[in-house]
Parts: sequence; structure tokens; C-alpha cells
Amino acid sequence: MKKNTITGTLLIAIVLVASSCSKKFEEYAVNPNQPVSVPAYLLLRQVENDIVEFPAGDADKFCQYTLSTYTYYGLNEYWSGGASLNYGTLRNVIAMEKEAAKASGDNNPYSALAKFFKAYFFVKMSLKVGDIPMSDALKGLDNPKPKYDTQKDVFKQSLQLLEDANTQLASLIAASNTSLLGDFYYQERISGAKDPLTALKQWQKVVNTFKLRVLIELSKRADDADLNVKQKFADVLSNPAKYPIMNDLTDNLEYVYNDAFNQYPNNKNNYGNDALRLCVAATWLNTLAGLKDLRAMKVAEPARGLGYSDTSYQSFVGGSNGAPTSNLGGDVVAFRISAIGRKRYYDGFKGENTFIIGFPEMCFNIAEAINRGWVTGDANSWYQKGVKAMFAFYGVNDGANTVSFLKTTAPGVYVDYNITFNYSDYFAQPAVSYAGNNATGLNQILIQRYLSLARNSGMEAYYQWRRTGVPVFATGSGVGNGGVIPIRYQYPASELSTNKDNYTAAVQSQYNGNDNINAAMWLIK
Repeated sequence: MKKNTITGTLLIAIVLVASSCSKKFEEYAVNPNQPVSVPAYLLLRQVENDIVEFPAGDADKFCQYTLSTYTYYGLNEYWSGGASLNYGTLRNVIAMEKEAAKASGDNNPYSALAKFFKAYFFVKMSLKVGDIPMSDALKGLDNPKPKYDTQKDVFKQSLQLLEDANTQLASLIAASNTSLLGDFYYQERISGAKDPLTALKQWQKVVNTFKLRVLIELSKRADDADLNVKQKFADVLSNPAKYPIMNDLTDNLEYVYNDAFNQYPNNKNNYGNDALRLCVAATWLNTLAGLKDLRAMKVAEPARGLGYSDTSYQSFVGGSNGAPTSNLGGDVVAFRISAIGRKRYYDGFKGENTFIIGFPEMCFNIAEAINRGWVTGDANSWYQKGVKAMFAFYGVNDGANTVSFLKTTAPGVYVDYNITFNYSDYFAQPAVSYAGNNATGLNQILIQRYLSLARNSGMEAYYQWRRTGVPVFATGSGVGNGGVIPIRYQYPASELSTNKDNYTAAVQSQYNGNDNINAAMWLIK
């Protein structure tokens, strides 16, 4: 009996232990010290941080706003390989959507913003490489090898996402559904707790203003009946109640810097490293100086080695991105080319706000559409609105102005000059006075659009050059690639190893099997 009792007890213990182990295995599979999900508002913060492209990097050089004059600190060559794509950020967008839906159902502000972010990043990626996975993407193990959507379909789907985002935001605003936390662009910076609807109204303007940019990107495909570009552009402008757009600079989607944790990339702490090593590109500065535009003196130092006065526009000469970097170094040391403006970019930490989607660009997009005959309206009015908005951004007044240049004999000491700048005189110049809805007028709009995008909006100025040829970019050995500016990125190398069949088919259908940085994508053919 004793033996049987012990045996029975052991059997019961084994069953209990086995059951306990099974249960504990499942419990221990989850780390209690790590969250199993992230709240939507935290994911929104990360996504919002990912949409800004900071100045002082490669985008500035690729858009020919700045250049390096010392090889140790970087060349001015364009890329030669694969693009960095944003699928990681888009996974956060999907996760944000899911978390918000679990908390408050499908109709919520995060869902509406997710549609905008998807459109924003899919368009951004397609602009780099062409066709990309979209409709089959972001499905994880359910579809680890997504097919590629054509570039046309990427734009078509993105325009629909923007349409849906606008509709959903309108319904949320009408219902006073303001459950949006984590938005540091509008909810926290502008509206706060006083008027939470303001943030959603601002985002609705962003959605429709971005839609105008996407339609302008399609200018070479404006007659495609399936895309219906002209009508979509007209729909936005003709119905402001349904499609509100930006009204002024305060509506900008822009990144704001401060003295503490998010300092402007050029600031007084790196002044010593950057002095005479980061200079202003001729494509930008020479255009400003040629138009007798006071913005030249706001963004650059006079090239005193040329023998002109500090306030002569002839003293503001940029370096050529196509020149050998060694030549540029000699030019800047001899003060034959202008250094970047020390007072504006190195006197503190806050710097200027960085546009992601801005009111001035929108004005020029509308002026371009009118010029091209897509919509009716006064192109000159929108053209001048855009220019004046950028004057305001750079602190250029209609009348009295002060500009400050570094005193070369005393580093850190500035010399102030008082200058009168009249808007009427500026717009009266033949090169600036709008020539009408013709090729010359279009060129004027595009020049001012390029100037408005300086050190803002990432690669948008480069995409304008690629689309229109305006302005003329400098070429030569300094840009690499045999002196030719590439017109696309290659696909990431990982696509060849993880999604080879779909990658190969996409390259074959677009570029005759050659993933070439000099091959033209559908958008610009």
C-alpha cells in the first residue's frame, strides 16, 4: 500500500508539473519588462519625426543649395547606388492605425493621418526609384515577397489615399472628434488644449496642399485620362469648403527647433568645424544675386576677395557643385566665393524652421497650374504671394532692412548694414516681372519655386529640376557619375536577395533590365 500510495502521488505530481510547465512556458514567452504594444500617440511621434529631412545634409548638395569645399568633410558627388526607403516607418504607420482602432474604433484621427502618411511615403519612395511594392507591401510573413506596383498606380493609389484622408478629417471635425495626442506639429505647438479641433483643421490643409504637389509632380502625365490630373487640381481650387488649403506661413507643416534637444544642424557649437567648409552653391546664390534679391545677403557672406563692397550683389558668388572640391577650397580661402551666412546659421541653436510642406511652394504650384492652363486664375497674384511669403520667412522687409556679415578681422564679431529693399522695385525687374502664361512666365515661377525650397522640403528642388530642367544645375567632375547628374536611385541591394523575381521583373519592365541611375522613370519620360 505504501508503494502504491507513493506511486500514485508521483503520478499526480508529474501531471501537475507537466501542466504547470506548459502554462509557465506560455507565460514566460512574454517578457513582462517589455511592452507588447505601443500606444498610437507614441507611434505618431516617431512617424512625425521621420517625415522631416533636415538641412545641412546631402539633400542640400543634391539640390545645389550648398557644397563642401574640403574633401575631408565630404565631396559634392551625387549618389551611385541604392536608395534608402521608408518601409520601416510605414510599419509604424500600420501599427499606429491598429492601436488606435483597438482603442476607439476605425474612425479616429490616427486613421485619417495614417492615410496621409502612406501617401506621403509611397510617393517619396517612388520618386526615388520608380515602381515599388505598395498594394502587396507591409503584410509581413503573409507576403514576404510583394509584387511591384507601377509608378502610375503608386501615384493613383496615393491620390485616392489623400482624397480619403480629407473626407475622414472633415467628418472628424464635424463630429468634434479630437482624440489626437502625440502630434507635435499642430496639436502641441499651435492649438494645445485650448482648441483641439485646430490641429485636425491644420492637417486637413496639409493633406490638400500636399495633393497639389503630387499633381504637379505629374505634369508630364497631365493628359493621362486615367489619372485626370487637371480635373483633380481644379477640384481642390474650386471647392475650398471641401478641400481647404494653406492660407499663409502659419499653416506650414514645418519642423521647429529649440535651444535644448532639437537644435538646428548648423549652430554655434559646430561653427569652428564648418567655417569656410560649408559654402553656398552658385545655383542658389548666383540666382539670388542676379535678381538683386536681398535674400542673397541673408544666407551668405560677401566674397571680399573680389574687390566689391560688402553690400554689392557682385560680392555674392557661389561655388559650382560641378567644380573639383580642391579648387573650391582655394577659392574660399581667397574669398573668391561666398561662405554661408554666419549670422543666420551659426549665431545660436534654433535656426530657421524646416518646411516639410509649405505655403510658398503651394502658391507656386497653383501659379504653375494656371500657367499651364489646367485651371483658371491669376498666376501673377499667386506668384507674388509665394515670393512675398519667402521674403517674410527670411526677414526681408518692404523698406528698411539690416544685414549682418562676419568681420573677418574679429571672428564672432558682426558688421551691420542698413539697406532699403522695395518690393515694387524687385517685381519691376524684367527678369522678375511676370511675363504671362507662357514659357517665360513658367520659367519665372519655377525659379522662384526653387528659391522657396532652399534647405527645405528635402529633395523637392531636385525633383523640380529633374521634371522641368529649371534651374540649370551645375555639372562637371565635382558631381561624380562622369560629370552627369543621376536621375534616379537604384533599388536597395536587399531587394535582389529577398525579392529577386519581382525586383527583376520591375527593372526589366522599366529600365530594360538595367537598374541604372541614369535611366528615366515613367514619371519624367
